[in-house]
Amino acid sequence: MAESSLREWLIVYLKGLCMGAADSVPGVSGGTIALITGIYERLIDAIAGLDPRVLEHLPRLHTEDGRAAFVHDLIEMDVPFLVALGGGMVTALAVMSGIMHAAMDQFPTPTAAFFFGLIAAAAVVLFRYVSVDSPGRIAAGLIGFGLAVYVAGFTEGSGGSGSLVILFGSGALAISAMVLPGVSGAFILYMLGLYEYMSGLPGEFISELSSFVGSGDPSALIAVGTPIAVFIGGALVGLFTIAHAVNYALEHYHEATLTFLVSLMVGSLRAPISDIAANAGDLSPALIGASVVTGIGGAFLVIALDQFTEDIEFGTDEQRPPRTETPVND
Repeated sequence: MAESSLREWLIVYLKGLCMGAADSVPGVSGGTIALITGIYERLIDAIAGLDPRVLEHLPRLHTEDGRAAFVHDLIEMDVPFLVALGGGMVTALAVMSGIMHAAMDQFPTPTAAFFFGLIAAAAVVLFRYVSVDSPGRIAAGLIGFGLAVYVAGFTEGSGGSGSLVILFGSGALAISAMVLPGVSGAFILYMLGLYEYMSGLPGEFISELSSFVGSGDPSALIAVGTPIAVFIGGALVGLFTIAHAVNYALEHYHEATLTFLVSLMVGSLRAPISDIAANAGDLSPALIGASVVTGIGGAFLVIALDQFTEDIEFGTDEQRPPRTETPVND
């Protein structure tokens, strides 16, 4: 029995690894991987089932009944599943973030072209789910496009570090992408101009942790760990707020929400275009060729993933929680 349980959680962990690897690049969604691996509905149900009232058991943890009630509620909310899945995602994100940070630092133009291909192809793939046959959906599309263009322009050249308040908010927004096949947490960070900064933090933290073990001076470790902790705090808050709001929007305003998201992706293409333009003076035939190849490669990756999952319909009853019976117009 224990062996079977361990094998089950290992499989969930490995699925988390795949989701984290996908979520580490803009335009490829961990939600899509959740669909492929058959855990999307369980993930949504687990997120929607999180109830902070479980913390009411904490004052009674010193008693056997209190501990039993606490464990029972955690299992009822499927928290062990989220922990195993989250562990895999965090592992993959820690590894992939270092790779992507190095790529952006050493090969900024080809990497920006790769992101352009990823995001553009993701928008094209998701476009088949979009319908702009009502004023509300048209408005949602215009708002999404305009918001993305504005945000990408606002964060351009900002240095990409952001205040702790912005990091907290970006964590809440990024975690909401788990419920959105087609949109990744990395895409949210890239649109906000925080992707390069955040992708470099895990490596810095590990480096400072090693220095702390050797010297015992915690100042540098705290300086790097604080933005990470704030971002994680925002993500935890987002699980109880924004993720529920996004899930509600998909349940009740499905077409309008998807129209908004696809328009958001199209508008956010300003970010990689700006990155490429910023390095235009350094372009050479070889660099242009490499950028074209990486851009096509990014698009091919998304299209290939879409072909692999073409029999999975985004938003169908098989992958989504039961919808309300009350008709709502969007």
